[in-house]
Amino acid sequence: MTDRRWDRRTFFKASMLFAATLFTEKTAFARLPNLQGAPEGKLSLHNIHSNERLTVTYRNSLGEYDPEALKALNWLLRCHYTNQATKMDLRVIEYLNQVDKNLGGGNEIQIISGYRSPAYNSELRREGHGGVAKHSLHTKGKALDIAVPGVGLKTVRRTALALAYGGVGYYSQPGFVHIDSGNFRVWGR
Repeated sequence: MTDRRWDRRTFFKASMLFAATLFTEKTAFARLPNLQGAPEGKLSLHNIHSNERLTVTYRNSLGEYDPEALKALNWLLRCHYTNQATKMDLRVIEYLNQVDKNLGGGNEIQIISGYRSPAYNSELRREGHGGVAKHSLHTKGKALDIAVPGVGLKTVRRTALALAYGGVGYYSQPGFVHIDSGNFRVWGR
């Protein structure tokens, strides 16, 4: 009986992975590690705009996600301008988790920008903020701008680059690293 359940579970996971690769754009998803047997997905975040903090285990070591934890993450990563939340792309969450783990784990990561509503993104562009793309992945819940207190920006950038999961932008002024779940590309100033 246990073997049959394991077989069904394996088949289900493989089917879901196959379906996801068929119906999503080609992105970093295929490059993310197999999460089965991986350390727990645990993050400690500080949203610098709302001053909210969250330490959450959003995925167990079997690769199973906790819907309530993901909901809490979505809320913390909401647009601070409109207070609107979205369903964040799990690939960018896993990317952030892997960056944290490769930096030693357990860091409180500062969130400079998570989800951006289209209205806020347009406002930033109107105000002349350099580097704000018209069709930013922030507006799709696929990007994060981060800093890690006590860890230099260059180290965070190098760590994200070494993973090569998605986009990596370096912004020494105002002081953050951008990561996203789009195709691998690099920029910075």
